[in-house]
Amino acid sequence: MKYRLSLLMWLIVITLAANGSLPIDSFDYAVPENNVSAIALGIGGMNLTDYSDPFASYGNPALLGFNNQTNFYVAYRLSDKKDYDFGEIVSVSNVLKANQFKYFTLNAGQFAFSYQPMASINISELDNTTNRSLYHDYKLDKMQFSAGITDKNLPNMTAGINLKYLTGRLVYLTERLEGSNLIRERFIDDKVKGISGDIGLYAQHSGGSYGISFYDVLSRMWWENYPSESIQRRVAAGAQYGAGSSKTYVGVQSKIAKKPETTYHVGYSYGMETETRSIGDDDSSTQGFDLRIGVYSHDFYGANNINLTLGGGYYYRIFRFDFSLNSKGLKLADSELLFSIGLGM
Repeated sequence: MKYRLSLLMWLIVITLAANGSLPIDSFDYAVPENNVSAIALGIGGMNLTDYSDPFASYGNPALLGFNNQTNFYVAYRLSDKKDYDFGEIVSVSNVLKANQFKYFTLNAGQFAFSYQPMASINISELDNTTNRSLYHDYKLDKMQFSAGITDKNLPNMTAGINLKYLTGRLVYLTERLEGSNLIRERFIDDKVKGISGDIGLYAQHSGGSYGISFYDVLSRMWWENYPSESIQRRVAAGAQYGAGSSKTYVGVQSKIAKKPETTYHVGYSYGMETETRSIGDDDSSTQGFDLRIGVYSHDFYGANNINLTLGGGYYYRIFRFDFSLNSKGLKLADSELLFSIGLGM
Protein backbone atom coordinates (compact mmCIF):
# COMPACT_ATOMS: atom_id res chain seq x y z
CA MET A 1 0.00 0.00 0.00
CA LYS A 2 2.82 2.39 0.94
CA TYR A 3 4.64 1.53 -2.30
CA ARG A 4 1.53 2.25 -4.36
CA LEU A 5 0.99 5.57 -2.58
CA SER A 6 4.61 6.61 -3.24
CA LEU A 7 4.29 5.66 -6.91
CA LEU A 8 1.07 7.65 -7.19
CA MET A 9 2.73 10.70 -5.61
CA TRP A 10 5.64 10.52 -8.04
CA LEU A 11 3.24 10.31 -10.99
CA ILE A 12 1.43 13.41 -9.73
CA VAL A 13 4.72 15.30 -9.34
CA ILE A 14 5.88 14.30 -12.82
CA THR A 15 2.51 15.31 -14.33
CA LEU A 16 2.55 18.69 -12.60
CA ALA A 17 6.13 19.32 -13.70
CA ALA A 18 5.24 18.48 -17.29
CA ASN A 19 2.17 20.71 -17.25
CA GLY A 20 4.11 23.55 -15.63
CA SER A 21 6.79 23.82 -18.29
CA LEU A 22 6.84 25.08 -21.84
CA PRO A 23 6.62 22.50 -24.64
CA ILE A 24 9.77 24.02 -26.20
CA ASP A 25 12.97 23.01 -24.42
CA SER A 26 15.58 24.84 -26.52
CA PHE A 27 16.14 28.44 -27.58
CA ASP A 28 19.15 28.17 -29.85
CA TYR A 29 19.13 30.32 -32.99
CA ALA A 30 22.73 31.07 -34.03
CA VAL A 31 23.28 27.79 -35.87
CA PRO A 32 24.97 27.71 -39.32
CA GLU A 33 21.89 26.59 -41.27
CA ASN A 34 19.98 29.61 -39.92
CA ASN A 35 22.41 32.09 -41.48
CA VAL A 36 20.48 34.69 -43.48
CA SER A 37 23.27 35.56 -45.93
CA ALA A 38 23.55 33.71 -49.24
CA ILE A 39 27.20 34.78 -49.35
CA ALA A 40 27.95 33.31 -45.91
CA LEU A 41 26.13 30.05 -46.70
CA GLY A 42 27.91 29.75 -50.04
CA ILE A 43 31.33 29.77 -48.36
CA GLY A 44 30.55 27.19 -45.70
CA GLY A 45 27.86 28.70 -43.49
CA MET A 46 29.88 31.46 -41.83
CA ASN A 47 31.15 34.95 -42.60
CA LEU A 48 33.05 36.92 -39.97
CA THR A 49 35.54 38.67 -42.24
CA ASP A 50 34.07 39.73 -45.61
CA TYR A 51 32.56 43.20 -45.18
CA SER A 52 31.35 43.29 -48.80
CA ASP A 53 28.47 41.04 -47.72
CA PRO A 54 25.34 43.25 -47.28
CA PHE A 55 24.22 40.90 -44.48
CA ALA A 56 27.60 41.04 -42.74
CA SER A 57 26.21 42.48 -39.49
CA TYR A 58 24.30 39.24 -38.88
CA GLY A 59 27.53 37.26 -38.52
CA ASN A 60 29.84 39.99 -37.23
CA PRO A 61 28.58 43.54 -36.53
CA ALA A 62 32.19 44.78 -36.47
CA LEU A 63 32.22 44.55 -40.29
CA LEU A 64 29.93 47.58 -40.41
CA GLY A 65 32.95 49.65 -39.45
CA PHE A 66 34.12 49.44 -43.08
CA ASN A 67 30.75 50.16 -44.67
CA ASN A 68 30.38 53.54 -46.37
CA GLN A 69 27.27 52.80 -48.44
CA THR A 70 23.53 52.90 -47.96
CA ASN A 71 21.70 49.80 -49.15
CA PHE A 72 18.76 47.55 -48.39
CA TYR A 73 18.45 43.84 -49.06
CA VAL A 74 15.93 41.08 -48.51
CA ALA A 75 16.51 37.34 -48.29
CA TYR A 76 14.15 34.44 -49.04
CA ARG A 77 14.47 30.73 -48.32
CA LEU A 78 13.14 27.96 -50.55
CA SER A 79 13.28 24.25 -49.77
CA ASP A 80 11.31 21.09 -50.28
CA LYS A 81 8.24 20.94 -48.05
CA LYS A 82 8.96 18.96 -44.92
CA ASP A 83 6.59 17.93 -42.16
CA TYR A 84 8.33 18.22 -38.80
CA ASP A 85 7.27 16.01 -35.94
CA PHE A 86 6.97 17.30 -32.40
CA GLY A 87 10.26 15.71 -31.34
CA GLU A 88 12.14 17.86 -33.85
CA ILE A 89 10.28 20.98 -32.78
CA VAL A 90 11.08 20.80 -29.08
CA SER A 91 14.76 20.13 -29.72
CA VAL A 92 15.19 22.71 -32.48
CA SER A 93 13.08 25.73 -31.59
CA ASN A 94 14.08 27.69 -34.68
CA VAL A 95 12.33 25.59 -37.33
CA LEU A 96 10.95 27.82 -40.07
CA LYS A 97 8.53 27.32 -42.91
CA ALA A 98 9.99 25.75 -46.02
CA ASN A 99 9.29 28.72 -48.30
CA GLN A 100 9.36 32.12 -46.72
CA PHE A 101 10.73 35.60 -46.37
CA LYS A 102 13.75 35.31 -44.11
CA TYR A 103 15.48 38.66 -43.53
CA PHE A 104 15.43 42.37 -44.27
CA THR A 105 18.29 44.75 -43.59
CA LEU A 106 18.88 48.46 -44.17
CA ASN A 107 22.52 49.52 -43.94
CA ALA A 108 23.47 53.19 -43.62
CA GLY A 109 27.20 53.60 -43.15
CA GLN A 110 28.24 52.10 -39.83
CA PHE A 111 24.66 51.46 -38.71
CA ALA A 112 22.04 48.92 -39.73
CA PHE A 113 18.45 48.01 -38.93
CA SER A 114 17.19 44.47 -39.57
CA TYR A 115 14.02 42.42 -39.20
CA GLN A 116 13.93 38.63 -39.04
CA PRO A 117 11.23 36.01 -38.40
CA MET A 118 13.24 33.86 -35.98
CA ALA A 119 10.79 30.98 -35.62
CA SER A 120 7.66 29.86 -37.40
CA ILE A 121 6.30 26.51 -36.30
CA ASN A 122 2.89 25.05 -37.03
CA ILE A 123 1.86 21.47 -36.29
CA SER A 124 -1.62 20.02 -36.35
CA GLU A 125 -1.77 16.24 -36.11
CA LEU A 126 -3.92 13.37 -34.88
CA ASP A 127 -2.51 10.09 -33.60
CA ASN A 128 -5.06 7.45 -34.55
CA THR A 129 -3.37 4.89 -32.30
CA THR A 130 -3.82 6.85 -29.08
CA ASN A 131 -6.74 9.04 -30.26
CA ARG A 132 -4.80 12.13 -29.20
CA SER A 133 -4.51 15.36 -31.18
CA LEU A 134 -1.83 18.05 -31.04
CA TYR A 135 -1.90 21.66 -32.20
CA HIS A 136 1.32 23.66 -31.86
CA ASP A 137 1.87 27.18 -33.21
CA TYR A 138 4.94 29.22 -32.25
CA LYS A 139 6.17 32.44 -33.85
CA LEU A 140 9.04 34.67 -32.83
CA ASP A 141 10.16 37.88 -34.57
CA LYS A 142 13.34 39.88 -34.09
CA MET A 143 14.12 43.55 -34.70
CA GLN A 144 17.81 44.38 -34.57
CA PHE A 145 19.91 47.54 -34.41
CA SER A 146 23.58 47.14 -35.35
CA ALA A 147 26.53 49.51 -35.07
CA GLY A 148 30.18 49.33 -36.10
CA ILE A 149 32.77 51.09 -33.94
CA THR A 150 36.05 52.44 -35.34
CA ASP A 151 39.09 54.23 -33.89
CA LYS A 152 41.42 56.40 -35.97
CA ASN A 153 44.35 55.17 -33.88
CA LEU A 154 43.53 51.56 -34.86
CA PRO A 155 42.62 51.75 -38.56
CA ASN A 156 42.90 47.99 -39.07
CA MET A 157 40.57 47.04 -36.22
CA THR A 158 36.85 47.49 -35.66
CA ALA A 159 34.28 46.40 -33.10
CA GLY A 160 30.53 46.08 -33.34
CA ILE A 161 27.34 45.31 -31.47
CA ASN A 162 23.89 43.92 -32.29
CA LEU A 163 20.99 44.88 -30.02
CA LYS A 164 17.89 42.69 -30.49
CA TYR A 165 14.27 43.01 -29.44
CA LEU A 166 12.18 39.82 -29.60
CA THR A 167 8.43 39.36 -29.58
CA GLY A 168 6.36 36.25 -30.13
CA ARG A 169 3.42 34.04 -29.24
CA LEU A 170 2.91 30.36 -28.43
CA VAL A 171 -0.36 28.43 -28.81
CA TYR A 172 -0.30 24.78 -27.72
CA LEU A 173 -3.24 22.40 -27.39
CA THR A 174 -3.44 18.67 -26.70
CA GLU A 175 -6.72 16.74 -26.66
CA ARG A 176 -7.83 13.10 -26.52
CA LEU A 177 -10.89 11.51 -28.08
CA GLU A 178 -13.22 9.60 -25.77
CA GLY A 179 -16.16 8.25 -27.71
CA SER A 180 -17.44 11.20 -29.67
CA ASN A 181 -16.07 13.82 -27.24
CA LEU A 182 -12.75 15.64 -27.32
CA ILE A 183 -11.27 16.04 -23.84
CA ARG A 184 -8.79 18.91 -23.47
CA GLU A 185 -5.61 17.80 -21.70
CA ARG A 186 -3.48 20.92 -21.92
CA PHE A 187 -3.87 24.39 -23.39
CA ILE A 188 -1.33 27.24 -23.59
CA ASP A 189 -1.85 30.65 -25.15
CA ASP A 190 1.07 32.80 -24.07
CA LYS A 191 3.14 35.74 -25.28
CA VAL A 192 6.85 36.45 -24.94
CA LYS A 193 9.09 39.52 -25.04
CA GLY A 194 12.85 39.46 -25.03
CA ILE A 195 16.16 41.22 -25.50
CA SER A 196 19.55 39.97 -26.59
CA GLY A 197 22.91 41.19 -27.84
CA ASP A 198 25.93 40.17 -29.93
CA ILE A 199 29.48 41.50 -29.78
CA GLY A 200 31.94 41.30 -32.68
CA LEU A 201 35.59 42.12 -33.35
CA TYR A 202 37.48 42.33 -36.65
CA ALA A 203 41.15 42.91 -37.53
CA GLN A 204 43.43 42.91 -40.57
CA HIS A 205 47.02 41.76 -40.24
CA SER A 206 49.74 40.53 -42.61
CA GLY A 207 47.45 39.99 -45.57
CA GLY A 208 44.81 38.16 -43.57
CA SER A 209 41.52 39.17 -41.97
CA TYR A 210 40.30 37.81 -38.64
CA GLY A 211 36.96 38.02 -36.88
CA ILE A 212 35.30 36.78 -33.71
CA SER A 213 31.69 37.09 -32.56
CA PHE A 214 29.85 36.30 -29.35
CA TYR A 215 26.15 35.64 -29.96
CA ASP A 216 23.34 36.27 -27.45
CA VAL A 217 25.84 37.00 -24.68
CA LEU A 218 23.21 38.78 -22.59
CA SER A 219 19.72 37.52 -23.32
CA ARG A 220 16.42 36.93 -21.61
CA MET A 221 12.95 35.96 -22.88
CA TRP A 222 10.06 36.87 -20.57
CA TRP A 223 6.90 34.78 -20.86
CA GLU A 224 3.64 36.10 -19.40
CA ASN A 225 2.81 32.94 -17.45
CA TYR A 226 6.03 30.93 -17.41
CA PRO A 227 9.54 31.39 -16.04
CA SER A 228 11.89 33.51 -18.16
CA GLU A 229 14.42 31.76 -20.36
CA SER A 230 17.81 32.65 -21.83
CA ILE A 231 18.96 32.07 -25.41
CA GLN A 232 21.85 29.68 -25.96
CA ARG A 233 25.10 31.65 -26.15
CA ARG A 234 27.57 30.83 -28.91
CA VAL A 235 30.99 31.99 -30.05
CA ALA A 236 32.46 31.90 -33.57
CA ALA A 237 35.92 32.72 -34.88
CA GLY A 238 37.09 32.88 -38.48
CA ALA A 239 39.87 33.97 -40.81
CA GLN A 240 40.08 35.05 -44.44
CA TYR A 241 43.14 34.81 -46.65
CA GLY A 242 43.43 36.53 -49.98
CA ALA A 243 41.75 39.62 -51.35
CA GLY A 244 40.21 40.74 -54.58
CA SER A 245 38.99 37.89 -56.75
CA SER A 246 40.27 34.87 -54.78
CA LYS A 247 39.44 34.37 -51.08
CA THR A 248 39.72 31.41 -48.72
CA TYR A 249 37.77 31.21 -45.46
CA VAL A 250 38.12 29.03 -42.36
CA GLY A 251 36.14 29.18 -39.13
CA VAL A 252 34.85 27.41 -36.05
CA GLN A 253 31.70 27.88 -33.94
CA SER A 254 30.74 26.44 -30.58
CA LYS A 255 28.37 26.81 -27.65
CA ILE A 256 29.24 28.70 -24.45
CA ALA A 257 28.63 27.27 -20.97
CA LYS A 258 27.00 24.06 -22.26
CA LYS A 259 28.09 20.85 -23.90
CA PRO A 260 29.86 22.01 -27.08
CA GLU A 261 28.37 21.29 -30.47
CA THR A 262 31.31 22.63 -32.40
CA THR A 263 31.15 23.05 -36.17
CA TYR A 264 34.15 23.57 -38.45
CA HIS A 265 33.84 25.66 -41.62
CA VAL A 266 35.92 25.94 -44.80
CA GLY A 267 35.02 27.98 -47.88
CA TYR A 268 36.35 29.54 -51.06
CA SER A 269 35.08 32.25 -53.40
CA TYR A 270 36.24 33.54 -56.75
CA GLY A 271 35.04 36.77 -58.27
CA MET A 272 35.20 38.28 -61.76
CA GLU A 273 34.66 42.02 -62.15
CA THR A 274 34.55 44.22 -65.24
CA GLU A 275 33.94 47.90 -65.94
CA THR A 276 31.94 49.08 -68.93
CA ARG A 277 31.57 52.58 -70.32
CA SER A 278 29.04 53.75 -72.90
CA ILE A 279 30.04 56.05 -75.73
CA GLY A 280 29.88 59.63 -74.52
CA ASP A 281 29.44 58.54 -70.89
CA ASP A 282 32.12 59.68 -68.47
CA ASP A 283 31.00 57.31 -65.71
CA SER A 284 31.86 53.62 -65.88
CA SER A 285 29.55 50.85 -64.72
CA THR A 286 30.82 47.95 -62.62
CA GLN A 287 29.46 44.46 -62.93
CA GLY A 288 30.73 41.17 -61.58
CA PHE A 289 30.13 37.51 -60.92
CA ASP A 290 31.02 35.52 -57.80
CA LEU A 291 31.30 31.75 -57.40
CA ARG A 292 31.42 30.14 -53.95
CA ILE A 293 31.88 26.69 -52.43
CA GLY A 294 32.24 25.48 -48.86
CA VAL A 295 31.69 22.71 -46.33
CA TYR A 296 30.96 22.53 -42.62
CA SER A 297 30.52 19.68 -40.16
CA HIS A 298 30.86 18.65 -36.53
CA ASP A 299 33.54 16.07 -37.30
CA PHE A 300 33.67 15.43 -41.10
CA TYR A 301 33.15 11.74 -40.32
CA GLY A 302 30.98 10.23 -43.02
CA ALA A 303 29.10 11.94 -45.82
CA ASN A 304 25.88 12.19 -43.80
CA ASN A 305 27.60 14.47 -41.29
CA ILE A 306 28.86 16.98 -43.88
CA ASN A 307 27.03 19.99 -45.27
CA LEU A 308 28.11 21.04 -48.76
CA THR A 309 27.37 24.65 -49.71
CA LEU A 310 27.42 26.16 -53.18
CA GLY A 311 26.59 29.67 -54.27
CA GLY A 312 27.07 32.55 -56.61
CA GLY A 313 26.18 36.15 -57.20
CA TYR A 314 25.82 38.88 -59.79
CA TYR A 315 25.96 42.63 -59.33
CA TYR A 316 25.56 45.53 -61.75
CA ARG A 317 25.75 49.15 -60.67
CA ILE A 318 23.49 49.38 -57.62
CA PHE A 319 21.75 46.02 -58.15
CA ARG A 320 22.92 42.79 -56.50
CA PHE A 321 21.63 39.21 -56.49
CA ASP A 322 23.10 36.27 -54.54
CA PHE A 323 22.05 32.67 -53.99
CA SER A 324 23.28 29.61 -52.13
CA LEU A 325 22.50 25.90 -51.84
CA ASN A 326 22.93 24.12 -48.51
CA SER A 327 23.03 20.34 -48.90
CA LYS A 328 23.14 18.12 -45.82
CA GLY A 329 24.71 14.74 -46.45
CA LEU A 330 26.01 15.88 -49.86
CA LYS A 331 22.51 15.37 -51.33
CA LEU A 332 22.07 18.17 -53.82
CA ALA A 333 18.52 17.08 -54.65
CA ASP A 334 17.47 17.93 -51.08
CA SER A 335 19.29 21.25 -50.95
CA GLU A 336 17.84 24.33 -49.32
CA LEU A 337 17.95 27.42 -51.52
CA LEU A 338 18.54 30.87 -50.07
CA PHE A 339 18.61 33.93 -52.28
CA SER A 340 18.85 37.65 -51.64
CA ILE A 341 18.23 40.71 -53.75
CA GLY A 342 18.75 44.40 -53.10
CA LEU A 343 20.02 47.83 -54.06
CA GLY A 344 23.02 49.77 -52.79
CA MET A 345 24.18 53.35 -53.23
